This record gives sequence, C-alpha cells and structure tokens, in this order.
Amino acid sequence: MGWGTGGGSGLCGATRDPPGVMLAGSRAPLDTASLPLPCPRQVSKKLTVIVEDRNDNAPVFKGLPYETSIPENMMAGSIIYTVSATDADTGNSAKVSYSILEVIPDNAKNFWLFYILPNGSMVLNGSLDYATNTFYQLKILAKDGGGLLHGVMVVQNSTTYLSITVLDLPNLNPRFLNEPYSGSVPENCPLGVTVLTVTAMDRDTGVNDEIFYSITNASVPFAINTTTGIITVSGWLDREQLPSEEVLLEVQAREKNLDIHGMVAQASTLVTILVVDVNDNKPEFYQCSLPSCNFTESQSNFTGSIIEHSSSKVPVSNLSIVAHDPDKGINSTFELYLQGGSASAFTVSPTRIVGTGEVQILVQNPSAVDYEISHVMVVQLIANDTGNPANCCSVATVTIDLIDTNDHFPEFPQSIYSLNVMENSPEGTVIAPNITAYDPDSGAYGQITYQLLPETIHETFTVNATSGAVLVATGASLDRETRSIYYANIQAKDGGGMVSTALLEISVLDENDNAPIVTGSYFISVEEGQNVSTQIKAIDNDEAGTPNSKLGFRILPGLFSNNFTINETTGQMHNTEPLDREALDDKDGQLVVTVEVYDHGVPPLSTLVNVTITVGDINDNTPVFLEQSYEFSIFESSADSFVGSVVATDADKTEINFRISFRLQSGSGSSNFLIRSYKLGPGNYSGQLSLDPDTTMDYDTLQQKSFSLVVLAENTATDSIRDASVPVVVHILDVNDEPPSIVPASQNVTVSENGTQQGLVYTVGAADPDTNHSLVIEKLQVTCLKDSTSAGDVCWDWFVLLPNGSVLVNSSEIDFELCDTVKLTLRAEDLYTEKGDRYSKNGTLTINIKDINDNAPVFLPVSGTFVVVPEISPVDLQVATVRATDVDSGLGGTITFSIFKVEVSGNNRTLENLFKVVTTVEQNNYIGSIQVASNLDSTLKGQYQVTVMAQDGAAPQHTAQTVLNIFTVDQSYRIRLQFVTSVEEVQSNLEEIKATLTLATKAAVYVVGIYSAEDSRAARAQVKSVMEAYFVYSDGTALDVSDLIRMIQSDPQLLAALVKLGLAVIGPGEVTEPSKETQMIGIIAGLAAFLVLFILIMTLVLVFTTRSYKRKLNSMKALKAATTLSPAVAQQGAGIPGTNQYNAEGANPMLNLPMDLSHDLGFHEDTSSLASVNSLDENKVDSPKDNNLKTKVPGGESRVPSARPLCCGTGAAGALVSPSRHCPGSSGEGWGCRRPCLCPCPQPLTTLPSCSWANHIPRTPLRTRYWWPP
Repeated sequence: MGWGTGGGSGLCGATRDPPGVMLAGSRAPLDTASLPLPCPRQVSKKLTVIVEDRNDNAPVFKGLPYETSIPENMMAGSIIYTVSATDADTGNSAKVSYSILEVIPDNAKNFWLFYILPNGSMVLNGSLDYATNTFYQLKILAKDGGGLLHGVMVVQNSTTYLSITVLDLPNLNPRFLNEPYSGSVPENCPLGVTVLTVTAMDRDTGVNDEIFYSITNASVPFAINTTTGIITVSGWLDREQLPSEEVLLEVQAREKNLDIHGMVAQASTLVTILVVDVNDNKPEFYQCSLPSCNFTESQSNFTGSIIEHSSSKVPVSNLSIVAHDPDKGINSTFELYLQGGSASAFTVSPTRIVGTGEVQILVQNPSAVDYEISHVMVVQLIANDTGNPANCCSVATVTIDLIDTNDHFPEFPQSIYSLNVMENSPEGTVIAPNITAYDPDSGAYGQITYQLLPETIHETFTVNATSGAVLVATGASLDRETRSIYYANIQAKDGGGMVSTALLEISVLDENDNAPIVTGSYFISVEEGQNVSTQIKAIDNDEAGTPNSKLGFRILPGLFSNNFTINETTGQMHNTEPLDREALDDKDGQLVVTVEVYDHGVPPLSTLVNVTITVGDINDNTPVFLEQSYEFSIFESSADSFVGSVVATDADKTEINFRISFRLQSGSGSSNFLIRSYKLGPGNYSGQLSLDPDTTMDYDTLQQKSFSLVVLAENTATDSIRDASVPVVVHILDVNDEPPSIVPASQNVTVSENGTQQGLVYTVGAADPDTNHSLVIEKLQVTCLKDSTSAGDVCWDWFVLLPNGSVLVNSSEIDFELCDTVKLTLRAEDLYTEKGDRYSKNGTLTINIKDINDNAPVFLPVSGTFVVVPEISPVDLQVATVRATDVDSGLGGTITFSIFKVEVSGNNRTLENLFKVVTTVEQNNYIGSIQVASNLDSTLKGQYQVTVMAQDGAAPQHTAQTVLNIFTVDQSYRIRLQFVTSVEEVQSNLEEIKATLTLATKAAVYVVGIYSAEDSRAARAQVKSVMEAYFVYSDGTALDVSDLIRMIQSDPQLLAALVKLGLAVIGPGEVTEPSKETQMIGIIAGLAAFLVLFILIMTLVLVFTTRSYKRKLNSMKALKAATTLSPAVAQQGAGIPGTNQYNAEGANPMLNLPMDLSHDLGFHEDTSSLASVNSLDENKVDSPKDNNLKTKVPGGESRVPSARPLCCGTGAAGALVSPSRHCPGSSGEGWGCRRPCLCPCPQPLTTLPSCSWANHIPRTPLRTRYWWPP
C-alpha cells in the first residue's frame, strides 16, 4: 500500500480517528485509540554480482576433418590418430572425454577393432585385413563433465567422424585366372607359334605387383613369355616321336617383389597342350607278316616266283610285303600301283590301304608271263600318299622268278573257280568237293595230282591231291577283315611233270568277328559344376552296310555311370548333373566312365573305351575340425611346452584350395599359447598347440586353472575367407595341496514364503584350486533375522543342506513376516587332501525370504473429524486423509487408494465424481489424500459418507475399505464482516485478521470472499469493504452470528485488535435475490424468443401454402389435358400408389416433377399391393408388372389407366357415391365415370364446380390408398 504526500490526515506522523465499530445487536460505537500513519523510508547499497558459469557450451573438435591412412599389418595397440576437442566452459564442465559411437562398416567385430584413450588417441585393438575392409569410418563422441544449465544437470556433447583408409600390403600369393588351361597345336608347326595365354593376378589388389611366368617342366618343346604369359612353340614337334600326343606343362607365376615375410609370392597351374597330327609321313614297305611286324626297318627290294603262264589274279609266290604309314586316321591312307616294263603283266592287291596292310602281286596278263621270253620279271611297287604331295611316295623293286612247265598241260574245264568260305571256318572245311582237270596225256603223264599254288596258300587252304577237293588247311585262320579274298592256282600235274592250273577265287564271307574300334582318346578337363559333352567315335572293320558293322553306344555300370548319359546312335555323351570334385577319390580329380561300343551282329561284339574326365577343383568347402572340441591337460611348470594337436580337413582337392592355416582367436588366455600348422596330407592339417616360451604356469598363482581357447582353421584361397572354429580347453594340473573354499564366501538366494517353492532352491558353490578333489559342504550355524534383527530360532528347520551343497526347502511354514533372512554358516571339506588344511574358511549363504502377496492392506485408525465448506471448496482441495499399511513387500505392499462410493447421510442416493483420492507414501505408510473432484452443493446439510478402498499391487490383489464421514457446513453459517478499510487493506491484513478471529473463537476461519461495500445492498456510508466467512470446528460444528459476537465481546483485547484492523459490523451472510432490473431483462428475453418462434411458424406456413397453390395449378392443367385427350392418346406409365396415376403431361401431381415413364419409381412402401386400412380391402390395384399397367374393369376388359379426375361423394372419406351421381366432366368413353367411384374428398360433390383429384390430394395423407370401383 502507499501513502499520500499532501496535508490533513494524510501527513506522515499524523493520526486519524477511525469510526466506531457497530456490532450487530448494539447501537453504541466502540471507543478506539488514534492510529498513527506510517512514514516512507529510502536506503541504497552497492551490490557485487558474481556471474556463475553454466554448462552452455558443447565440446568443439579442432583440426577437422579427421582423416588418416594405415597399413593393414599395423600392430594391435598402435596409435592411429589423435583427435582433440575443447570446451569453453570452466571447471568440470570443461573436462572432455571421448568415446566411439559407431564404426562403419557396422558389425560386432569392427566395433571392438578400435578404442580411444582419454587424451583422444585412437588405438588399434585388433588386426586389419585389406581383403576384408579397405576403409573404416568412426563416429567419435566428445562430451564434457556435465554441469547445471537452467537448473538442470546437463551433459553437452559433440560428434565428428574419423576416416581411416587401410593400405594394402603384399601378403598373398598370386592366383591364376580361368583355370584349367588347355590348348592344341599342330605338329611340325613353326617355332614361336602362340598356343595359348595364361593369366595370373596379384590378390593384393591394392599392390598389384608385376607377375613373371615360367615353365618348370624340363625338356619340353614350349616356352612362355615371362611377362605376358603367352605360351609358344620352342622346339620341333613330331607327334609320332612324342610319348603322348598330350603334353602337360607346369606353369609358375611369381610376383616381382618379395612379400612382407621376405618370401617369393608364387602360384602354379597345369596346362594341357594337344599335339595335332598332320600328314608328314609317307608309307614304307616292310618284309614281314601281320601281325608280327615291328616296322623298324623298311625294305625296297623283294623277290618272288611264279609259274609261267599262271592265270590272272594268281599271286606271286614267296612274297611277304607289308605297307605301313605311321600317321593317324585319314592321314595314314595311301594308294598302291605298279610301274616298270613288266607292270602290265601284273597288278597289285589291295590298291588302297589305311594305316597298315599286306600287299600281293597278282598276275594280270598270263600270256605275258612266259618263261621262254624272260626268266625274270621286275616291277616297281609304288605306295602313294595322296594327302602329302611333297613327300608322297615310296618305291620297292619286286623281282619275280618265272617257273617253267611242260608242254602239255592238263586242262581244267574252267579257268576260274569262284568259291566262298565263311571266315573262321575250322580246318578241314570243304570249300569245293572236286575240281578236276583233263590231261590228254596217258600213262604216268596222264595221272594228275593236284596241289595249290603258291605255297603260301597252303597255310590257308589245301587240296586233295587225287580228288581235287579244296579244303581249309590245318591251322588256317580265315579273317575277312585281314583278307577278304584269296587267289590261288589249283595245279594239275601229270606224271611227266606237265601241269596246268585253274584260278581259285576264294571269297571269305563276313562273320561278326571284329569288335568295334574306337578312334581317338577321350580325356576331358572341366571345373566342377560345369557341363561335359563329348562324342565317342568308332569304326567296325566288319563288312560295311551289314549289322556286323552297325554300331551302338551305351555306358557300362560303374561308380559314375549314373552321372552321365549317351546317345546310343550318335555316341554323344553328357553329364546329367553338376560334377563335384570333392565326390571323387582320385587325387587328380579324374573319373572314368566306361562306354561300350557294340555292333549288331550275331553274336554282337563290343569294345570298351574309357572316358577320363578331370574335374578341376574350386574352393567351395570350408575347413572342418575332426573333433567338435578338444581338451588337453598339462602340469604346472611343465618343461615340455607342447599342449596338444587339433586336426582339420578341407574337402577341396587342390593344395591352393585345401591349404589350412591355424590361429588362435583373441580371448582370455590366448596370449599364453602358440599354434603352428603342419600338413599331414592332402587337405589334412594339424595345428600344434604349445605354451608361449615366455609364459610360465604356476598353478597356485594362476587365476585360471583352465583356458578356454578358440582355434580358427582358415582357408584363404578365395577373396572371401572360409574358416571354422573349435573350442579348446587346456587344463592346468596340480597336486592336491590347497584348502577348499566356499565360492563366493557370501552367497545369496531368494525363496518364496508359505511353501510356494519346494525342493532344490540353491546349490552352494565350493572350489578347490587342486584338480583332484572331493568336496562336501557342512552346515555350522543357522541365524534367523527379521529386519536385520534376530528372530530367534524360528527358521532353524526351514532348510536342509546336503553334502553336495544342495539346499532344499524342509518346511511349508516359511513366513516372511516372521523372518525375512536366513543365514547359514557353511564350510567345505576336501576329502582328497594330501597335505595342508582340509577345511575351508567359513562361508555364508544368505537366504532371502521372498514375500508373496498374502496380506490385505490395513487402514490405520482415523483420529480427527473432517469438515468441508462446499461454497469455498475448489477442485483439488484436500478435505480428508486416510492412512493404510500392508505388511507385504514390493508390489504386494504397494497400496493404491480409490473412491469406492460416496453417499449422503439420510439419503440413499449414491453420488459420483464428487471426490478423488491421491496416493502418497510416507515412510512405511501410504497416505490417501481425499480431494474435491467437482463443485459441491453448498445447500446440502449433513455429512458425506465416503467409502475409500485400498488395493495392493501384486496378484492376487487384496483390498480393504473404510468409511469417512465428512461433515458439510451449509450457507446458513456464513457470516458477514464489514470493514471501514478498503478491500486492498483487508486483503493485505487477511492473515492477521484470520489469526485474531481464530484466537478469539478457537475455530478455523474459511473466507468466502472480500469485496467492496458498494457491491452490497446493505452497505453503509462508513463501510468500505465486506468479508464473508465460515467459522468451523474440527468436529464439524460451526458458529453462527450470535455465537461469534458473543465470543468476540468476551475478550476486549481481541476485540480492540479487530477494531484496529478495521472491523465495523458483524452480521449474517447475504442471500442474493434477483433485482427488478434482472427480472425485466428476463421478461424481455422471453418475449423476444416467442417473437422469433412466431416468425418461424409463419414462414413455414407461407412456404407450404405456396407449394399447395403450385400443386393445384398443375392439377388444373392436368384436368384440362385429360378432357381434351382420348384414353388412347393419353400418355401411359406406371402408377404411383397413393396418387391417381399421371396426368396427360406426364407430371406427378404429388411431387410436381416431370417423370420418365420407363423409370422404376421405387415407391415400394406405397405400392397398391398393400392392403388398405379402411373397409374396402378387397378393392386393390395389383403391383405394376411392366410399363403397360392394365386394370381390370367390370365386363372383363382390360383398360390402361390414364389421367382423369377423381370422383368425390357426399359422405365421409371412402363412402360409396349414389348411383345417380356420375363423375363430373365424363365424356362417357373409356373409363368408368359412368360408374360410382370412391374418393377421400372431405366435401360434397355438389359444393364443387368440378371435383378434381388435384383439389383434394393435398388434404390427403401421402399413404392414402385409392381404388377404382369394381
């Protein structure tokens, strides 16, 4: 409040005389002392303001951006980079700490690959591999030590990224691309011809070292370019001189520089080169007989003999000539012919040979073979290789000695005999029963004996010397494929030695005695997973065009026969499923499929050919350990560092793919061991685990008695590392010389009360550092505690301890409320102790009894009385409190209060939402604050009976209830106190006024309001402000005006104090009544509402009247149209129930809308199929079936209704019109206006000039039915 500065009673130090206080019931004013006025004072002082720092700055990184590059072999523990951030704050808020939030690429291994020191130095925590990751990005968090900001503890932070590039180092061997390699080159090709190119690459892609190539084979006719890998011919190639037509090269690729271990980085591969045959050999002649020829030395001179005048086709005797060409296939085909002066007398057989064949010189012109002309005839035998013009021919000189004969020859009836014999016929087979000659000589000269010439034919055929029968000779072997026709002279010799001959042409008939011959060799190389396709080629030397030479193909059953299929006609073979190198036992990855090539002769003959397929290996298998786990034991301080061996295999078949290296995975204790890899065999490697020489194992000081290691077996043949792991446990053995111990010394377990948990509840852990021990657990003491104080021996039999440390529940009477903690004092004994103390130090097992919700909440007694003054009780005002406890713990002891119901005394009505309860906790008690939830009825007298429910928080939930009586103080106890001071002065002195009144009455003062006296009708001239209040005791009673006046007057000192505070008059509270002005305003508002309602009603009447007039106007138009149109011309359409059809214009008289006659109106509820409610229910109009609605009329004819006027009678609606009356305006045609009709018209017909249905439809409800008269 302020003070004035003018004169009069407002001067500083002056006194003022307040008016007297008029108490209710008394007219005499009270004497009061003069009150001094206060004086204003001024003072000044210099203040020093200290600005405290707040944590409003985040750390700021310096030197951004952060980027670095490190080699992939950087050692773990090396510092990679150092980041730095500063914080502008002071104190703890300026202390910056660092951490790594994220590592990209994001995986668990990468996250632990780095760590950061408090000074911001980034440290490598593992090993790097360029092949796995070439780049890392670390998200780094810098945060300060935290501090206050706006009254809240805040930690500021900033983030940035560190980019790390991994530099590749040469640590991997090169690798050949597109293996396997194979090529071909023709023999005799020029030196330097390119065969193929091999390519290898450095798997250290970041280094990409230069590769050099070399061939490691010795003495091969091929060379390789050291830099490009191009393989060329370096020596003369002669297929016939090579051991095999396939040359296998081993090519090595070597990197230019040594790897990081100082070793040469290299790899090898195999290259198969096929030397293709060319026609570079001419045929040669050899003096031998098949099949015993070795073709070592060729001959150019041969000698034979023949009898003069021998018949044509007779071979020269004593000749053994074999022609041979060492080329292959078609290159070995050559022709034979004769040259020289005697060539016309002879011919050669055969004239064409493939590879190797026997050669005969046959007589062609017998007359030229004349001993008297020449004793010796010489011919040149030419072998011509037509496919090799440059070196085509070989020439052999054949000298033929002629044998002289007598002059008279025996004569044969035929000069030539054509005979047939099956090949392979047994000896003695008769070819011709008798071939005889006639000799005119007589005597001994006429006695003819027969023999076959030449002598060589005797090995094959023989003749009976007397009968001339030709037979197969003893020991002869007839083979059509070797020789299909034989020519021989059958000689008839008389006694004088004169002979004659006849030619025997013996054709050897084919028998299926030759198996098919497979041409070529079949060696195929593919990578596993690829397809194989090849064609088997074969020939059969049996007679062409016969079943004996017709070939078929099939695969014989075998290990791999089901993996392939072959076309039985063409010999095309391919695999039926992908090939798996690991399924092959052969070390070279070869599988052999046997194909049978058979002919169709009887019996069929066949030849087997092996198709050898080399399946190249790819790295598609991961190493596998032979055991699922390994366990080794070593004695402490053992002199032998060897621990044990692990063995792993890799199913791949090549060394580059099955090579395995072992390493120990980083982990606890792994640094104490080393592992080395040893090759046991192909794909079989051993990892020799040993102690690190720098590590000593002292069993007594070791923290770990066994080490759990993880050994990794890795195969790095491909870009993606294939590895396997196996757990290895290494036990350190010891002598039993240490005492056991309870581990841990203090152990805890929780058991539920009331027998809800039975059987084994815990196993006490005991340990002995010795490896060979037998421990038993003993119970020494049982201690029962409740809230950390002794509970006696209530729990001594609740649990039992077994020697193995098992703790069992031994009682169903475990009660948390009696004892919440059971402590067992234990010790362990080692039965195998050899020396030293066999007992452990005492240990403790603390069994915490777990409380279950088995107790309901309990309300504490309420000592006070609760009172509420509705008029001044705002929402959230606390009017009462309850207290409750629950001896359970946890959620079972947590109590939540709620209002169950609220009733008013003397009234059975239950009230809702009047009160609410707020639950708080104070020590072990829960307090429910009953608060006002909505406005209370200030006129209500009596008390509220509030039922409060307490519910615990665990299942099964328990509840309890209590009833509170809250007394109400109604408006009759409101007291009005008038003050001579202003409202502002009363408000400023309110606490003092209330304290003085409470001191005078011993009652609580509830102030309703303070307002100006001008707002009150009872204001007096001296009164400036009014305060209304209630005076209520804790037992629910209140003071009225007389009681308050009496109490104040009884204490003059307190009365003087109240008068000093401005109190003037005390009276009853004012009940507000409406003023005349308020009543007048209400009346005016009511009249205005009535006027608005009246205007609304009149507007609706006007609208409906307008609509009715429009309907009547349309009806008149319809009537006029109906009287001018005949029914036949009238527009037809479906009727609307409740109306009189349509008018002639197609308008609906009810809706005043033009209608589409083809449209279904859908007035289903108004169709005339529904019965009427009046007495003429039998008169109905059937529901329209189509657009031509027809109505039955008397006489049986059907008429189509058209628009027409509705007939009206004189009676009530629906009455029958007198027969003398007819429809007005009827023309006597069409419709039955000659008949009486029904009408709901309310007026007699005589009162209307014309009773049109349109005049009355508006008065008829929409659902009124109309019927045509029957």
